[in-house]
Amino acid sequence: MATLHIEHPISDLEVWLSAFQRFAEARRGAGVRAQRIYQPAEDDKYILVQLDFDTAEAASNFKSFLETVVWASTETSPGLAGTPHARVLEPVTVA
Repeated sequence: MATLHIEHPISDLEVWLSAFQRFAEARRGAGVRAQRIYQPAEDDKYILVQLDFDTAEAASNFKSFLETVVWASTETSPGLAGTPHARVLEPVTVA
């Protein structure tokens, strides 16, 4: 399993959530197995998202989709108030 970890400033949570929901089918089609959304307790203008995929390749492909399609336009990413930081994470096995 791999996780696409995304974080960035937002202008408004409800606007951002509405935009996030518009891409639900794209997430399903890309193979997202689970999703988690967080906000720091002290900052309601910041969001963190974790999307789980079966493989790092699938997570990386979706990251590219976000960078080239979703985040490339204010029309497709309302609520985004800064540059997103995204990286693919893989679990570490501890013996």
